[in-house]
Amino acid sequence: MPEASVDASTLIDWGVASSALPGQTQSGDLHLVKPVSTGVLIAVVDGLGHGAEAATAARTAVTTLDRHASESVLALLQRCHWALKGSRGVVMSLAFANPQQNALTWAGVGNVECMLFHGHGATLANLTRVGLVTRGGIVGSELPQVRAQIVPLAAGDVLIFATDGIREGFSDGLPFEAPPQQLAEHILSRHGKGTDDALVLVARYRGGTRTGG
Repeated sequence: MPEASVDASTLIDWGVASSALPGQTQSGDLHLVKPVSTGVLIAVVDGLGHGAEAATAARTAVTTLDRHASESVLALLQRCHWALKGSRGVVMSLAFANPQQNALTWAGVGNVECMLFHGHGATLANLTRVGLVTRGGIVGSELPQVRAQIVPLAAGDVLIFATDGIREGFSDGLPFEAPPQQLAEHILSRHGKGTDDALVLVARYRGGTRTGG
């Protein structure tokens, strides 16, 4: 019998903003926030190129992640690689928040940027940033050797994913005290390139509970 999942809203507040390349009806940039028994999986997927083929590849990846969300981030990358054989392929970043350990496990292939900001309650100048180190490659055709990284989480930490439709430097001067949905919309409206699909996902960690048994 499957274990009951946690409620994502008890672990994170999150929001997402996205746009398709002008002239296209579908975006190849998709996301997934999926609670499972041990925490919550957060993923952003960017299908190579744009248009229908990119969207199809991204949907295949998201469907695969949704079906197997309780597995490790490295196992999920491998499953997506198998599922996407023969497709255009994707780049993607995955993060799993574990409330029992107050830890984030993350991994990525390609150029979906993922950053974690620590410093809730501090001045914005005192925020510290940790960036996910991704490996070049394509999930579906050129999967590199990837190592998962584990970083500590504290209540109030902010996790931001951004696809390559967002310009670099988007976190400079960001009003981190704002709600995640407002932050995502702020980044997209001010830093979207307008020449590609774009997606921003922002999640604020509520804090875990270290309970026994």
